[in-house]
Amino acid sequence: MLLVDTNVLVYAANADSQFHSPCHDWLERQRSRPDAWFTSWPILYEFLRVATHPRVLRHPWSAGAAWAFIAALLAAPGLSVLVATQRHADVARAVFAELPHLAGNLLHDAHTAILMREHGIRRICTRDADFSRFPFLDVIDPLATA
Repeated sequence: MLLVDTNVLVYAANADSQFHSPCHDWLERQRSRPDAWFTSWPILYEFLRVATHPRVLRHPWSAGAAWAFIAALLAAPGLSVLVATQRHADVARAVFAELPHLAGNLLHDAHTAILMREHGIRRICTRDADFSRFPFLDVIDPLATA
């Protein structure tokens, strides 16, 4: 079980990215697998924000095209979207107690890490080195596995 992060989705979708081929290939292999893998709604909305932003992508997508990418992703047989449970506040409190340095932009990543811990998922496929700050996660770089 693993979770896929925004940057892998963006690189997989953006043919102009130097990381497109390995991330696209990784995502296509993952999509064809029937075993469980995950993302979250904040990750999907962050994908929408980045993929449609004219200052981020040289050729930004329309919202409809970006949503079509997400819809195709959600149709993958093993993909599920993580959501907060009744335990979310308790898990968040524990993570913030363990990692008191968390602040600012790192809190978006903390939300992802907290959802993962809440659901018992340790592995995240990402190019974002900030996830290594969460000692309870195993970071998988799709370029290292390509």
